[in-house]
Amino acid sequence: MSDDTPIRDVADTAFMVAAFRAREGERPDALFHDPLSGKLAGERGRRILEAMAAGRGGRRHAGAAMRTGAMTWFMAIRTRVIDEMILAAIAEGADAIVNLGAGLDTRPYRLELPASLVWIEADLPGMIDYKEERLAQERPRCRLERVRLDLRERAARSELLSALGTRFREVLVLTEGVIPYLTAEDVGRLAEDLRAQPSCRRWIAEYLSPRVMGYRRRAMRATRVWMRNAPFLFDPQDFFGFFRAYGWRPRVVRSMWEEAQRLGRRPQLPWFVRAAIRLRRVLLSRRARERLSRGLAYVLFEPAIGPDGESPGGTA
Repeated sequence: MSDDTPIRDVADTAFMVAAFRAREGERPDALFHDPLSGKLAGERGRRILEAMAAGRGGRRHAGAAMRTGAMTWFMAIRTRVIDEMILAAIAEGADAIVNLGAGLDTRPYRLELPASLVWIEADLPGMIDYKEERLAQERPRCRLERVRLDLRERAARSELLSALGTRFREVLVLTEGVIPYLTAEDVGRLAEDLRAQPSCRRWIAEYLSPRVMGYRRRAMRATRVWMRNAPFLFDPQDFFGFFRAYGWRPRVVRSMWEEAQRLGRRPQLPWFVRAAIRLRRVLLSRRARERLSRGLAYVLFEPAIGPDGESPGGTA
């Protein structure tokens, strides 16, 4: 593992996320506690975080520190927000969770879940094998199933999804940290396949506005080098229009910035960056400030039904 490219592929991001989640639990004001994440992150996750903090060439500098602080903040807020969205969906009647690209997520072990709930994790065989080995002695709080598949293989994915309707009434689909790494074609096919299943009533996905994606391309050159083996591919100009075309509409949109304020957790940024953000917000119009604050969010989608009973995109 080289210092400037600790992420070898998309699978490595699962170890990074697990390491960040384990770190959150060490804080006195932790937004959640995830003790199993440290076990799953292991040496691989620890080395990724160390390389990230050290920066290119192994030398610590302000850019690396800012990157690590921003990612620590982002992972904590993201995890807490999705925790709440999942629990709300269960309270409203979801009887199954399907986590596509589950990675090293441990929610079936740490959330307060009904024992009758079925949680299905789907990911690459190597990831599932590793996870089962590490958690062999742990007991989930609900009925946990795991499926080995590559999400980009439509036939295998369709086989998994087609079985849902015969088993469950209301399914919540979770694609945490998955959509950005897929092409628009792959995301479209996934949206179409999910919409074809009547039992798939809710779908959680992340939203990055074109402005945020543009900022990421321009200002995060170091991160792009660091993540060059796991680049973001999904970048539509009209995110919500893209999903509407496949029959999905946003039911809930939870902004990362607004949620951070609600939870009392501001990002750890150098004083000059905070000053620049405050100045920019003063100069922007109210509408522009609102767009900026909602440029990074998590969305709960639901099927969109038109007057004729069909979705706007015509997907069955």
